Amino acid sequence: MDFDDLPVKKDSPLTAVEREDLSTISAEELELRIERLEAEIDRTQKEMKAKKASREAAQAFFKT
Repeated sequence: MDFDDLPVKKDSPLTAVEREDLSTISAEELELRIERLEAEIDRTQKEMKAKKASREAAQAFFKT
């Protein structure tokens, strides 16, 4: 077996963000980055709540 033929596991986009060197980014850019990350957190939390509500609705439907 040739190792070049094996599938390569790619890092998630989040892992790439976590590994970025922040020392080269200006304070203004860091502020903008925080705003964008907070917006992404909000978006993710909304999706998580929607999925939980959907799961709970399905569970309630099948219990009756």
